[in-house]
Amino acid sequence: MANLFSFLIPKEKKFFPMFEKASGNVVMIAKTLVQMVNTNEPEKRKAILREIEKLEHIGDSVAHEIFIELGTTFITPFDREDIHALTSALDDVADFIHGSAKRMEMYKLPLPDPTITRLAELLEHAAEELNTAVIGLENLKNADIIKAACVRINSIENHADDIFDSAIARLFEEKENAVEILKNKEVLSVLETATDKCEDAANVLEAIIVKNV
Repeated sequence: MANLFSFLIPKEKKFFPMFEKASGNVVMIAKTLVQMVNTNEPEKRKAILREIEKLEHIGDSVAHEIFIELGTTFITPFDREDIHALTSALDDVADFIHGSAKRMEMYKLPLPDPTITRLAELLEHAAEELNTAVIGLENLKNADIIKAACVRINSIENHADDIFDSAIARLFEEKENAVEILKNKEVLSVLETATDKCEDAANVLEAIIVKNV
């Protein structure tokens, strides 16, 4: 009876443009991070960091907007907990990207750095795959496209894990200054966690497909 009731009452479609705005913003902040880590001019890096901060605030605003709609909408396109989880995961990606950029600037890390650049590039690829999957949500006939994007995100996250593990091992072998080790380790850890958050979002997307297709 509940399924029939849900079928007869149209589900609110206004969430999808907001999801796409959130995932598109994640792509923008990831691309901006790649610009930052490939810039060796301190003043230019500061300007790029300010742009990252603006994008992070946009992400927060979109998440807040979605949560407000979630509290006032009767029939949602899929389970409320999945909407909340997807929104939170996308916001977390933006937050951790911002956190990594802020730490690079605070700690005055010498850039470009090959490992940091590679992790930033992987984040950009993961963000693009997330955006592809989120765009596909409005029509669940796109389930195969969403699943394929999620598989690629999982692969990217595994690759980021391998790069992170190797980088930490090299860090302890090559650097003697404990403070420098801690600074580099923290930045690498935040970058790697951002890829974990991309995987968290992919897991939510896969759960949505399982429940609704």
